[in-house]
Amino acid sequence: MTEFNKSRRKFISQSALLGTGLFFANDLLAMAYNEFAKFKGVKIGAITYSFRSMPSTAQDLIKYCQECGMTGIELMGDAAEAFAGSPTANQPMRMGTPPAAGGQRQPPSADQRKSMEERMKQTREWRESVSMDKFIELRKLFKDAGISIYAFKPNALNENNSDGEIEFALKAAKALGANSVTVELSSKAEHTKRLGDLAAKHKVYIGYHAHLQATDTAWDVALSQSPYNSMNLDCGHYIAAGGNNTTASLLALIEAKHDRITSMHLKDRLNKEHGGANVVWGKGDTPIKDILMLLKNKKYSIPVSIELEYEIPQGSDAVKEVKKCVDFAKAILA
Repeated sequence: MTEFNKSRRKFISQSALLGTGLFFANDLLAMAYNEFAKFKGVKIGAITYSFRSMPSTAQDLIKYCQECGMTGIELMGDAAEAFAGSPTANQPMRMGTPPAAGGQRQPPSADQRKSMEERMKQTREWRESVSMDKFIELRKLFKDAGISIYAFKPNALNENNSDGEIEFALKAAKALGANSVTVELSSKAEHTKRLGDLAAKHKVYIGYHAHLQATDTAWDVALSQSPYNSMNLDCGHYIAAGGNNTTASLLALIEAKHDRITSMHLKDRLNKEHGGANVVWGKGDTPIKDILMLLKNKKYSIPVSIELEYEIPQGSDAVKEVKKCVDFAKAILA
């Protein structure tokens, strides 16, 4: 048995104990690893980034999930931090002056830089001191609606974030019932080592997400650094990267690394040769059917997060399009 699987088993008992020392004595089902409804043995969820074009309070997200028939999610950080009372959660951050017609966006002014620095300071101080009580409350809110949070993606795991902010993200994930946080894969080994060490301390996995830098060996350094460093494999980006990335190599990668993949992102993209665009499911080169059938036949317990990235057709909305993706996946598995 790999260290990952040993740790995953331990998660069921360890997740009862939060950083705050609280025990969910009446919430035994919520302690199970990634327990949410399966379809034909495959766990189909969504990343709440898919609903970014719509109002996205916690209550909104619950409504969207119910309309889509979704029982598991990868939760973006903004809604959770807003629910928990972050003083900056609803403050837009302006990164520069909008360009004049035909021009380029100008870099932030001195006043804008000062404002951004102050916001980052406020956010850091809040994260480093906030109680987990509201995150526990949020977990219950979703659970009562029949929705489990299997992964958490806050903007608190980057190189410029303090150790305190990273530990906040890990403690919040555990309070939400998630067994992993997700973050973009860093090219700096010292950072993935730092994340892996802190993840081991809190017994929460770091799922690294790659875009077009994805290769079969892109995660090797991070995975070697800690049993709590894992993969958040985006199958669409992998295919769009082209080169040696093919349907066959993707399926082989999933088989080879299945015990180090804590979640997947699923979207349909054209491959590099065809332009790489995000397209309606079934119109691209991502082998969606092969992926889902592999998970089903091999009985891999890897949550699949639908990620809506293609342009929403006129007259539709994100909820309707995510529902189409859910139905597309279920039709394959049925």
